[in-house]
Parts: sequence; C-alpha cells; structure tokens
Amino acid sequence: MTPELRQLRYFVAVAEESSFTRAAARLTIAQQSLSQQITLLERMVGAKLFDRDSRGTALTEVGAVFLPEARAVLARANVAMSVVGQAVRGEAGQLRLAFLATTANYLLPPVVRAVRERLPELRLSTEETTISQLVEGITSGRYDVAFSRPPLVDALATRTLITEEVCAVLPEGHPLAGRSELKLSELAGDPWLLTPRSSWGPWHEFYDEEFRVAGFTPNVVHRDPSVQVLLGMVAAGVGVTKLARSAQSLRRTGVVFVPLAGQTVSTEMVWLPANPSPILPAVRDVVIELAESGQLTTAG
Repeated sequence: MTPELRQLRYFVAVAEESSFTRAAARLTIAQQSLSQQITLLERMVGAKLFDRDSRGTALTEVGAVFLPEARAVLARANVAMSVVGQAVRGEAGQLRLAFLATTANYLLPPVVRAVRERLPELRLSTEETTISQLVEGITSGRYDVAFSRPPLVDALATRTLITEEVCAVLPEGHPLAGRSELKLSELAGDPWLLTPRSSWGPWHEFYDEEFRVAGFTPNVVHRDPSVQVLLGMVAAGVGVTKLARSAQSLRRTGVVFVPLAGQTVSTEMVWLPANPSPILPAVRDVVIELAESGQLTTAG
C-alpha cells in the first residue's frame, strides 16, 4: 500500500515541529485527524515513526531513515506540478518547427534566440524540409509551426512576418546585371532555371500566371528542388531564375540579384488551427512580437 502525499506532508510537519500540536496548527487541521493519519502511515510502513512521551515527540530510527525519502517524494511532486503548470501556460514541453531553406538564414537565428530566452524550459526542434513535406507535416501534426511562402492551402492558418522584393537572379556579366530594376518581360529570351513543377503545384500555378501576364512562356532548361543548386547553375551561366531577395544570403559570388518591378513575396508563419498544443500560442506570440518590432529582417 502506498502512502498519500498528504500523509507524507503530515509526517514531515510533525518531524520538523517535534510536536503534534504545533504540526496540526501549521497544517490547519485537527490534532486528532493528524494523529489518525500518522497512525495509518505507521501501519503502512510497518514500524513506529515517532516516540511520544511527556518530553515531546521525536523520530524513531525508522522515522529518521524515512524523513529524507518523504521530503524527496514531496519535492519531486512539487517539481512535477510546476512543470505541468508551465506546459499548461505554454512555457514548457516540445515544439517542432519546420522551415524552407530560403527562410532559415534570416528567420531562425532571431526566432530560436528569442524562444530560448523567453521560454527556457521549452525544447524546440527544427527541421529543414520541402514545401510539400512542410504542408503535409503541419496538416498531419508532425510539425507544430513552420516558416513558408504562399500560396499554401486553405486548411492552414498563416501570419505574414516579412514582405520582401522578388529579384531576377542573373549571372555576373549578364547584359542586364547592372540594372537597378527589371521587368519580367525583359527576360523572355533567357534560358530559365526553376524548381520541379511537382515540388508544389500552387507555386507553379502562380508562376505560370506571372509569366503569362509578362507575355511569354519561359524556356526552362533545368529544374532542381534546391535553391542552392539553382544559384550555382546561375553562377555557371546556365540560365536565370527569380527568388526572394533574402536568398542572396545563400550565395555571395557569381550571381547578381536585380529587383523585379512590382513583385514581392511574403514569408509566413504557418500552423494548423486545430493543433491542441498549449505551447503553440506562446511561441506564436514570441514570433509575432519579433516581426512587429522589426527584429525579423532579410539581412541574412
């Protein structure tokens, strides 16, 4: 039979006060109830815990052995309640964050730093992934929150964090590399490097419309899911592509970023509205505060 935490608290109080009378007053219970609970505890233990005589109350040898163990159990129970309280308030537990490679350099450092400072008991795991895996992971509950780019799907909740320019990415030495701004239509005659159409259908539907409005269908000579590979191919002179300006932090040489007139793209925080995690709102609040204060930048 296992003692109740209440009985352990009563035992520790009597041991510390060396008096049933003072312990009962400290616990704000009747002395008779306290005596009954200690008697029940002694029956469970199978030995006397206190010697009581006219001089007062003292621990027996068994009681002296039992005291540190009782204190340890009570301390562990207090820790457990504290941890549960933190989890309920969104201050402890685990949160799984997914991100695209193009958002990592400028978003992850300030976000991870702020979360660690403000929610030190939270275990934050991060994972780089593709857009299709990111959406599936948020929808299935494998990830709690993610940093991505629109368009996504209607089932997900989003919050725009940053809006930045979209740039044409040209090889150094390209005839238009010295321009301060370009129209997409000016690149109609160039070979293009893009991600596979299978990588994320909504993105490519959006791209198709942009190219249609610009008056051409791009001559796509190479497709790759990795932005870094695309940048390397541009640097090699294979073709051109277009990316958010922040992607320039992924490659500093061999390429030139020139803003495309009228084109911007946002980075969004994404989550599933039905996600029951008590931690998620606290982390969302931290990220939103960073965004509103201007601490999330595209400086890389």
